[in-house]
Amino acid sequence: MIEWRHGAPFSPRFGDVYFSAEAGPEETEHVFLAGNDLASRFARLAPGQTFTLGETGFGTGLNFLATWQLFQIAAPPGAQLDYFSVEGYPLADEELAAVTAAWPAFASFGKQLAARWRRRVPGWNRWHFAAGRVRLTLAWEDVAAALPGLPDASVDAWFLDGFAPAKNPDMWNATVCRELARATRPGGSFATYTAAGWVRRNLAEAGFHVEKRRGFGRKREMLRGVKPGVWQPVPPAAGRVVVIGGGLAGTAAGWALARRGLSVQLVEAAPVLAVGASGNPVGVMHLRLAAGMGPLQRLLLAAWGHALAYLDEVLPVDGEQRAECGLLQLAVSAEERRRIERLSALAWPAHLLVPVTGQEAAAHAGLSVGLAGLWFPQGGWVAPGALCGQLAQGLGLNLAQPVTALAPTLDGWRVETGVDLLNASHVVVASGHTARRFSPLAHLPLQPVRGQITEVAATVASRQQRCVLCGEVYLTPARGDRHLLGATTRFDDCGTDVRLPEQEENLARFARQFPTVYQALGGAAATLVGGRAAVRCSAPGAMPVIGEVAPGLFVSLAHGTRGLLTTGLAAECIAARLTGTLPPLPSTLVAAVTPQRFARLDMPQGVPAVHPRESMP
Repeated sequence: MIEWRHGAPFSPRFGDVYFSAEAGPEETEHVFLAGNDLASRFARLAPGQTFTLGETGFGTGLNFLATWQLFQIAAPPGAQLDYFSVEGYPLADEELAAVTAAWPAFASFGKQLAARWRRRVPGWNRWHFAAGRVRLTLAWEDVAAALPGLPDASVDAWFLDGFAPAKNPDMWNATVCRELARATRPGGSFATYTAAGWVRRNLAEAGFHVEKRRGFGRKREMLRGVKPGVWQPVPPAAGRVVVIGGGLAGTAAGWALARRGLSVQLVEAAPVLAVGASGNPVGVMHLRLAAGMGPLQRLLLAAWGHALAYLDEVLPVDGEQRAECGLLQLAVSAEERRRIERLSALAWPAHLLVPVTGQEAAAHAGLSVGLAGLWFPQGGWVAPGALCGQLAQGLGLNLAQPVTALAPTLDGWRVETGVDLLNASHVVVASGHTARRFSPLAHLPLQPVRGQITEVAATVASRQQRCVLCGEVYLTPARGDRHLLGATTRFDDCGTDVRLPEQEENLARFARQFPTVYQALGGAAATLVGGRAAVRCSAPGAMPVIGEVAPGLFVSLAHGTRGLLTTGLAAECIAARLTGTLPPLPSTLVAAVTPQRFARLDMPQGVPAVHPRESMP
């Protein structure tokens, strides 16, 4: 919550202003931009190189907007910016809009930030700007929790911009300073408006060479520091990438890598994209959380915010290919009621989820549901095929070409399809449970999971449904003349035939959990008009498998029922690892999804080719 005092935004929590009322942008330029010599350092980047900037205290976003503007002016085309910032108390949507409106020079940047800002979630957020050239990673958490998540020697320059040390000492303590130094590259710098003696000593003891400089305006002094060593930006990634798999995971990976300037060739066994588990006519944007914030819950929160933001870029809401109609999770059982009650007792931002009564749920749904639950205002549905098609634009496509051999070479990998022979510096395998056919991936405990959806004819009454309804099954609002209802689960079943018993199972489960809505569909006279079965991929612990298996060989697998949420974030993880840039997740979550968590034998040396295994798992 902010207050306006004498024309400046003021924080009652910390008893300090966010920026100077007279000259906020000028103060940012003097202290942070010039203090880190950013104009010169940006200009020295080569196309494909990335500069990583860290900040303690995002505040109003002024420093980010000013840095973004300077980067676009000073950096050469093709250079990229990673901006990492920590904020424990982010502004509300209307507060951010009000403060950014005070800077006409940043108006267009501020509007774009506001569009992403409404997608923020607790934990780490990754958003793209300038067609992917500028990436903002916002850690919505305490600075002491956020900084250990950064890789060693990953940041080129820091803005130390929390509230004044006397007002917010935890932002400036010795532990924080040591973490800053650990995460800074040799020759990396920091700048801060404060010159407090104890802050200077903490930074010096952490390993920075610290000096005083002339401050801005009425402040006589500020601090600047450098970590010993010669500063060199991360070299640009080069080479060609082959992505195996044309579903959500593969097209997202190709899209993310192409935006980093890499040449990407996507190989798909079917003649069109999005045929397998990504081929349902509609996929539900569904965030199901447990009350405890373990690794899976933290991953899902990060994936939710990222998915919504990147969908805004790729597939805007239009009611045909994507709808942000909201989603209700309802207490359809005693177990679900307990989960919902535990979640309701926690503090959540209202744009993320809101506990609702049965009456409130009915108002959102447009028809009686008779149950209390959770309301997700940004939930909805997406047409996966349309999303895959948009993501694949600009990629090289090899369709109707199943991969017959995957072979390591002296400088990368060779991919054979029976039609083409593709040489690549890197390969990303995103082909679901069939990935185990390749010897380097045979150790991964991937499990096929068959699921069948059911299409039910819409009625006059059911057309009143306005949002997605979720219990142990889900029902989408009518799209055209039908609703989509799903889904069954059959482990270790690779069949894709539509089975009448599973159609009936979907409808029977829905009737038990949503009896009033079932009657709106016609009750026992509900008309089944279609169905589809596909095979998803799962791994132990329900965590996806994302990362590098062997040098140059990456995977994006085991997204299960959450592919719409997690595949985009997985693509960002792979792109960051492949290019040596800042990951979108803290190190603990990167470790939680890595394929290295599963034991494997070393790859055989000198084998001329790695062929798919004969039998399926």
